Amino acid sequence: MELYQHPLSLNCQKVRIALEEKNLDYEIYTINPLKAKNLDPDFFRANSSGNLPVLKNSNVVICESLPILQYINGINGPLGDDKVHHEKVQEWVKKVDEWDARVFTLSHVSERTLRFFSRFKRRVVIARMAKNPDLANKYHNKLNSMHAMEEKLKSSEELSANEKQLIVLLDEAEDQLGTTAFLAGFEFSIADASFVPILARIQLLKLVPELLKPRPRLLEYFGRMKVRPSYKEVIQGYSSQLKQMRVVVPSMCNVALRKLFSRY
Repeated sequence: MELYQHPLSLNCQKVRIALEEKNLDYEIYTINPLKAKNLDPDFFRANSSGNLPVLKNSNVVICESLPILQYINGINGPLGDDKVHHEKVQEWVKKVDEWDARVFTLSHVSERTLRFFSRFKRRVVIARMAKNPDLANKYHNKLNSMHAMEEKLKSSEELSANEKQLIVLLDEAEDQLGTTAFLAGFEFSIADASFVPILARIQLLKLVPELLKPRPRLLEYFGRMKVRPSYKEVIQGYSSQLKQMRVVVPSMCNVALRKLFSRY
């Protein structure tokens, strides 16, 4: 299997944790959206949303984290076997997928940084449209989706709704962990694979005192998840803002140079 991903993407982290927990063989291909590599024509033809992750397995190509997680879970039997409630697994995975993690993350990024990357990406899209007329409609749709995200980040109502949806998820998880050791039963499942990166993102954004400490069962659960080999492999290397800067700073330098020399 081939996984096209970026290590800082929450949705990619979900999929990688699932792959690691199932001990499946896969190759990683890093696509850096900060450098707009997800907008390159070859990648864009296969995935016109430009979103990550993308999973390829022989002739099977799956885009978006929810169907990828469901596909992975069906290989060699589901995670957790008979020790998890499989309907509850699907409920959790879908609930997590319905919450927009990008809005949550980007709402904690400085406006200056957002402007720096968004202006660059718009210029890349326009340049790609001119060079690849067969993809013009798809690139135009991408421009529209980028604009829609920018508008969401300006809307206090959208940000408030996103936060409330997260609070509901955290509260439901806190309640569930009063009954079972994991989100859908007594073993790790795809539900946990989809949920744990949210807790890691909360920690990264230094929101643990506000969002996790008032929920002691969730905080204890997160402590158990962080010692799992899958967490260490996928998230631990990017678990602090300092560690993430090793990825972000070179990307910013690359973008600055490309803007300087109009290399889009």
